[in-house]
Amino acid sequence: MVKHQPLQVYERQLCLSCLTGIYGCRWKRYQRSHDDSSKWECSWFFLLCCSFLLLLVWSYFWLEARNDYNEFNWLLYNRSAVWKDGTVPILTTTLTGFTYTAFLMILALCHIALGQQLNLYWIHKIVVLAILLTTITGVVSIDNFWQDEWDIVVISLQFTGPFLHIGALAAVTALGWVIASQVVRVERSRLQVVMLVIYVSVLLVLYLVPLCISSPCIMDLSKLGPRPAVIGRRGAPMLAPEHTIMSFSKALQQKVTALEADVTISLDGVPFLMRDRTLRRTTNVDKLFPGRQDHDASFFNWTEIRSLNAGLWFLRDDPYWTVQYMSEKDRNRTANQTVCSLAELLRLAARTNRSVIFSLRRPPPQHPRHQLWVSDALKVIQRSSILPEQVMWTPDWYRKKVRAAVPLLQQTSDEKLPVAELKERGISTLTLHYSQARAQDIRQFSGSNVSVNVYPVNEPWLYSLMWCSGVQSVSSDAPHILKKVPNPIWIMSADEYGLIWITSDLISVAIVIGIFIFQKWKMSGMRSYNPEQIMLSAVVRRPSRDVNLMKEKLIFSGETRVEIKPG
Repeated sequence: MVKHQPLQVYERQLCLSCLTGIYGCRWKRYQRSHDDSSKWECSWFFLLCCSFLLLLVWSYFWLEARNDYNEFNWLLYNRSAVWKDGTVPILTTTLTGFTYTAFLMILALCHIALGQQLNLYWIHKIVVLAILLTTITGVVSIDNFWQDEWDIVVISLQFTGPFLHIGALAAVTALGWVIASQVVRVERSRLQVVMLVIYVSVLLVLYLVPLCISSPCIMDLSKLGPRPAVIGRRGAPMLAPEHTIMSFSKALQQKVTALEADVTISLDGVPFLMRDRTLRRTTNVDKLFPGRQDHDASFFNWTEIRSLNAGLWFLRDDPYWTVQYMSEKDRNRTANQTVCSLAELLRLAARTNRSVIFSLRRPPPQHPRHQLWVSDALKVIQRSSILPEQVMWTPDWYRKKVRAAVPLLQQTSDEKLPVAELKERGISTLTLHYSQARAQDIRQFSGSNVSVNVYPVNEPWLYSLMWCSGVQSVSSDAPHILKKVPNPIWIMSADEYGLIWITSDLISVAIVIGIFIFQKWKMSGMRSYNPEQIMLSAVVRRPSRDVNLMKEKLIFSGETRVEIKPG
């Protein structure tokens, strides 16, 4: 009997087992393979990459769209007549899907880096395909339902572009480890060449991307204008029910410079504050006037409107998730709010020396005040104690008549017109959506003594961007948040940004070259071969379970005994 030493000492690789087990459900040693991945599995890896990248863009969209979450819910309400926070299920599914695909992407890249064959488990394939189709459906739906919101992505890139560039550069540079491990192999293939060309092209694009990045916040600090004034849009609707005296009082506590409101004319000619076409969302009209909840708000007289409760809905629906932070006193006060009239708002503004800006909705043609709506609003202004120059008049209807009746009113417009036409109409202030407020236009208007007010601005990053752009004021649902922004979040000179850009590129080049050199040295230094690898690769690939069992026995055998029988 001759006793030989074992062919090898098997060392358990727990990390590799977890990688191949979670990704492809290949928990046993003999199920792994260093062979090239099949075209079918490469196709699934491509779908995984598509799902990850699409979800990355989708997640970024909803992250930046936070400024307009309430606008999204309001659009949903106008379609369904039921108030609900539609962002919660979207954000939950997006976060879950992104986490799942990102985890699979990391596992797949680890497989490639370790030379393991890609073999995505069939359950993962189903989930990845479902995520991809769901995300595509979501993108198409938003494009049809909320198409204008895509502007937030372009605008936000002006603020996040420099940092996203550095993040993308770091990610692609790190990806060089995986690319280098595939390219420096001894055997050459067309796929390796294509992979290298694509990787180098992406790197070159990233190195030159800053040439296309333009941000108002890349400027000299000495050129930064004064802090934009904050206007309470419908008061402070995150802290109290919108368009109520409590909401406007909360806004005044946050040091706003003006109050903004939406005005509707009642059946008997009383201007009152209401955003919606109906009273259904913000009052208890369905209880006091059953059957009339879908009627136009202007078809109620002031006595009926005044009898409605305008605060209970806020406690019930909690549209901004802020009710839990309210004191017991504020909750009781909220529960007793009524619909506010324009006259009440003007008295409050006059008492606190604040300006008022409002948009006026014309009643339907069959309404008795259809031709008198402008006169009704003007009468309230003239009879109030507020100074005319503190009122900013927005409607374009009968503007000449309005200027003749009350010459000192501040004429404003929400239509972006040439400067000459604005001067001709006597307009001194433009109220624009943030998507229309480009930095060069703002500078042009400011140079012609036309101030610019931008709405809605609820997030500090957007406020900082508008500040750097030179706007004079912003309308906000969140004055309590903007109050905490004493300076732009970031601002740097062109020279400082150029230095950061060039330094990042040089560091990336050095790291990528170092990775390729190290991988080449590592590959060329492999002169000894693992007997296990030789034995397993020498076996013809068969799907047979017998072959797999034979491999496993060879791997796990502790010693080999050879018995020599006498001749």
